[in-house]
Amino acid sequence: MTKHTDQRILVKGIKCLAIALPLLFLSPYFLSLAFLNKENYMFYVGLSIGIVLGALAIWLIFKGLKTFMQAIF
Repeated sequence: MTKHTDQRILVKGIKCLAIALPLLFLSPYFLSLAFLNKENYMFYVGLSIGIVLGALAIWLIFKGLKTFMQAIF
């Protein structure tokens, strides 16, 4: 008896990976904007947004890959 791929779980994993993709580009953008504006208060806002977006992207990648692998195996 073979186990087939669960399509519902596979789509869920692909959605997590699709959400993480733009965050991978947005987080370095916000970090670079923050480091260009060191002389005003926007440095802290941009830095915190960039760090949070980067951490969220990494978490979504791990969650998406884990879900993706559960659907396949």
